[in-house]
Amino acid sequence: MNNKFTKILKKKNRSKIICLTAYSKNIAETIDPHTDIILVGDSLGSTIYNYSTTRKVTLDQMVEHSKSVRLGVKKSLMVVDMPYRTYRNKKIALKNARRIMKETKCDAVKIEGGSSIIKIAEHLVKNKVPLMGHLGILPQSIKGKFKFKGKKIKERNKIFNDAKLLQDKGAFSIVLECVETTLAKQITKSLKIPTIGIGSSVNCDGQVLVIDDLIGLNESKIKFVKKFGLIKNNISQAVKKFKKDVLNKKYPTKKYSY
Repeated sequence: MNNKFTKILKKKNRSKIICLTAYSKNIAETIDPHTDIILVGDSLGSTIYNYSTTRKVTLDQMVEHSKSVRLGVKKSLMVVDMPYRTYRNKKIALKNARRIMKETKCDAVKIEGGSSIIKIAEHLVKNKVPLMGHLGILPQSIKGKFKFKGKKIKERNKIFNDAKLLQDKGAFSIVLECVETTLAKQITKSLKIPTIGIGSSVNCDGQVLVIDDLIGLNESKIKFVKKFGLIKNNISQAVKKFKKDVLNKKYPTKKYSY
């Protein structure tokens, strides 16, 4: 693994890891100075394409957006989600992971699940594909409303054991999505690799958010989403100024004309 992975692993128990999603070069370039990990998430399905589920996201879509993101990433570790059914067995998973790595020049891929995909995870790592895990709520598998994970003992034990399995098979970090606070803390303390939380409390080694949620471009009402900016207001104000200048024939002036 390269120096970017070493830096991430060294942050365990020392400094919080900053992770955000990006789906284009311009956003990646803007956030890269401030992030440790940039994730090209299959969340682009709902964020960009208005799909009702991430299951509709294709491998081609992930590759094209990732190629754009790569142009804007200089220092952060770049991770790409493998979309639904692109890792349904070891052979297909490796073929698709290699395509993603080759065409996007990303640093790692991410897959969802624990024991059910552990042989696939192991196969990818053995074939030198750096891997990030994902436990808790699994958007590619979810049916119905989002509910946090880890309320019942059986569920808690499964998530905890799955985290250990992913670590043992070579995952370099694990996203914990909407995992109950005390369980997230227990997993984070027990693992040698970092956990990246989303709706899983401050106890994780790092945090990730969808960039469109963070800047207030989405009208998200999910509990864990905090709007750190209201970019919609800025866009609206800029468009109003443009409209006014065009209507009043103040734009374009000679300065902006050939």
